[in-house]
Amino acid sequence: MRILFIGDIVGRPGKHACSQIVPLLRREREIDCVIANAENTAAGSGLTPPMFKKLLHYGIDACTMGDHIYRRREIFPLLESSERIVRPANFVPEATGRDLAIFETQNATRVALISLLGRTYMNVRSECPFHAVDRVLRRVPQDVKIILVDMHAETTSEKIAMGWYLDGRVTAVVGTHTHVQTADERVLPNGTAYITDLGMTGPYDSILGRDKYRVLQVLTTGMPTPYNVAEHDVRLCGVIIEANSSTGRAIAIERVCVCDESPLPPEDGDDDEHGH
Repeated sequence: MRILFIGDIVGRPGKHACSQIVPLLRREREIDCVIANAENTAAGSGLTPPMFKKLLHYGIDACTMGDHIYRRREIFPLLESSERIVRPANFVPEATGRDLAIFETQNATRVALISLLGRTYMNVRSECPFHAVDRVLRRVPQDVKIILVDMHAETTSEKIAMGWYLDGRVTAVVGTHTHVQTADERVLPNGTAYITDLGMTGPYDSILGRDKYRVLQVLTTGMPTPYNVAEHDVRLCGVIIEANSSTGRAIAIERVCVCDESPLPPEDGDDDEHGH
């Protein structure tokens, strides 16, 4: 089984890259399952139901989120109803959304998806991700062997620690949030694929997806200004994981970074590219 896990989708450029590249990779690399971190899809912060529907249409099977999950209130009902999107499992039990998603791929393989949030420098109230993932893993049915974990965290140490903690217990642990793809992809000794950060799916002529001149203005003057999403040098970044669907063990992990050279279309009614 081949799984494409896509790093943080940022704004309209990131969505457009998914529309162009995901179908291509599914076909050329014989991808069975596509997961994407979608918490930056709406103008770089949050997700809306129309955007989520578009991502599924592009060939993405399910989405993880992160610290921006509740930026768009219109997503709340979707978080409760859809089995293809998860909130961080270490939020308090009363938080909106599900902490475990189990869905079926096109080849009838059942996949479990878990999202976790780091606690260092994240400015979000969350519980221990290690205890939370133990709690959620106990609820995964025995016949579901492919288990994917998105560790959305600021520090590399928390992500690496989670990889070692879950080695042999899940198919993959991938890091998101920092928008910079790391070069430490590997299969850990007990069969868990790992990378510290998938990178960003969005405009790289930017500062983490935002207009670089706006960000520099804030950093050099201290004066607030909107962080508009940039538009140029758009790429889709992530990893392709090959796994044994019978055992859930990873066999290989490969970094991918594909440029989207197609023109960015005009904004439509679902786009809102003015963030802060």
